Amino acid sequence: MNLRNLYRIGVVALLVQAGVAAWAFSQTGLLATVPTHWGPDGEVDGYGPAWLSFGLVPVISVAVVAMFGLIPRIEPRRQNLQLSASAYRQMGVSVVGLMTLVEVGVCLAGTGHDVPMALLIGLGIGVMFMVLGNVMGTVRSNYMFGVRTPWTLASDLSWDKTHRLAGRLFFVAGAALVVVSLLGNPFLVFGLMLGFIVLVLPVTFIYSYRVWKADPDRRPS
Repeated sequence: MNLRNLYRIGVVALLVQAGVAAWAFSQTGLLATVPTHWGPDGEVDGYGPAWLSFGLVPVISVAVVAMFGLIPRIEPRRQNLQLSASAYRQMGVSVVGLMTLVEVGVCLAGTGHDVPMALLIGLGIGVMFMVLGNVMGTVRSNYMFGVRTPWTLASDLSWDKTHRLAGRLFFVAGAALVVVSLLGNPFLVFGLMLGFIVLVLPVTFIYSYRVWKADPDRRPS
């Protein structure tokens, strides 16, 4: 699988994150106490050392890019993952983009700027959900990413139909998150994300089973 563009974008994102973190450290020092966590109301409810707050996201981002590079090497259904290459790359770019947005917000908040973190993260997750929703229906059966239930992995029909449904749910939820974030109500952002998780898990789980049950070509789950 050709992941050169993902690696290039990952390197640019990491350079941006490192630059923002270096600037933030220059403003506070490594041992200053800065915000590290925000509650559902968007208010700070946790503090920690600057080296951890500003340095954690770049480390996670490196791990994420490395993971995206490793998965194609260990995926048992490698050919199917290859056929899903475009969706895979877009997923990787959207995750790295979200991490970069979070790093910028954390560094600005840690240096005394008034940053609506709940709304910023809601906006970033909303855009990521829309990207995922747009490509999810093109993902072929694999063990490493997608809606992996016993029945989607045992039936190509269940996999395809479940991912088309999940794609629509992700896109609608993402668009709703973007709108709610722009309206500026952090409680609505948190409630919408929680509600989506509560809805999508049982819906896709049950739907994948029903499609598998009706598939004459299904394999034992």
